[in-house]
Amino acid sequence: MQVTFSPLEGTGTVVYNLSLVRAADLEHTLSVFRATCEAGVSPSSLIRILFAGEEIDGFVIPPDQCGILTLCSTTLDGLLLQRGIPFNPIGGGVVEVADNIPKRFTHLIKYEYTTIDPLQVLVSQEITSVLQVMKNGNGSLLGNIRECHMEAEDDVEEVLEELTDGYFTGILDLGLPNTPCLGVAVDPQYMGLAALGGTNWMAALREEGINVIMQAMKGLTDISTMQFVSDL
Repeated sequence: MQVTFSPLEGTGTVVYNLSLVRAADLEHTLSVFRATCEAGVSPSSLIRILFAGEEIDGFVIPPDQCGILTLCSTTLDGLLLQRGIPFNPIGGGVVEVADNIPKRFTHLIKYEYTTIDPLQVLVSQEITSVLQVMKNGNGSLLGNIRECHMEAEDDVEEVLEELTDGYFTGILDLGLPNTPCLGVAVDPQYMGLAALGGTNWMAALREEGINVIMQAMKGLTDISTMQFVSDL
């Protein structure tokens, strides 16, 4: 509810994920993040790097560690709230991808049944194959899904069009009203909206053998403090 991000102006606050990696792994980590962005499996290429001793929201980066802020896909929900679009968050899960096309959720944890971010749980289970999706278009990614009221379809499409300028490009599927979205049922008079999880690049890091500690939905930051990884 505190998200103030404006896609057209490129200003305002966004929700961020915080990841910790060893300082010695920073360059490798950034190369993986760039690769996930280029392959289209990360919802945004915005990033901010914090070094040991720096503080954010009362958290101090530990010695020999680097903190990496990336855009959380929950920011999309903040935008929907801004526009007064009625929606219900459903959950997060693993999405099967075949020939670069998202097919269905194979695992799903509903928000109503957990106090922990579902994608953070699923990353720890090591059941993704993000690197395979990047290499040959087949595998599994992390995604989340919410349902929006069908009467707001035009408003939803307007929001998604505004997001195409590079800040958030992770929309997997916008379902039809009263129709399952990637295999997930929606309530009557609602339509599903599935998006890539901001934790996909962290899953790719773990698949690469790089140790990463993640804190999903850590807090809010002004988007002006972040930059596109291509500019680093």
